[in-house]
Amino acid sequence: MAKKRLHAARKSAKARRPTARPRSKAPDPLLAKIEGAERRDIGHVRLEVGRAGAARVKRMIYPAGFRWSVDMKPIVGTDLCMHAHVGFLAKGEVHVEYADGCTVEYKAPRLMAIDPGHDGWVVGKEPAVMIEFDFESDTIGRLGMPQTHRHP
Repeated sequence: MAKKRLHAARKSAKARRPTARPRSKAPDPLLAKIEGAERRDIGHVRLEVGRAGAARVKRMIYPAGFRWSVDMKPIVGTDLCMHAHVGFLAKGEVHVEYADGCTVEYKAPRLMAIDPGHDGWVVGKEPAVMIEFDFESDTIGRLGMPQTHRHP
């Protein structure tokens, strides 16, 4: 009889315990606002820019489903992205395709050097976060990038 009471008391105590709350996920620091950076959204891309000497350091957050030829082409007015991108893919996956059919897949973490003259899109269901370095209109020259994609 004592065993039955002990079992019933344990069962009752379990029923009274508060249920564990699911822990809320901490915000992803790669997506958090950067203090002191100029922030703007263009073609669904969140862009934050800060100065570092003569260069700019940019964090670009490309949302899942982003494609340059769909989201940026109507804004920019060129068939392909004519910017050189040099930096680090910190999160996500990006597919790049050049006019000659050459393709490159980037999956974080990865260094990136993308020649001008490309289309690109985010692969998968998470955003792609790129940290990029540039010299505004002089990026190609200062970083030794070609004017457009080519094969050696």
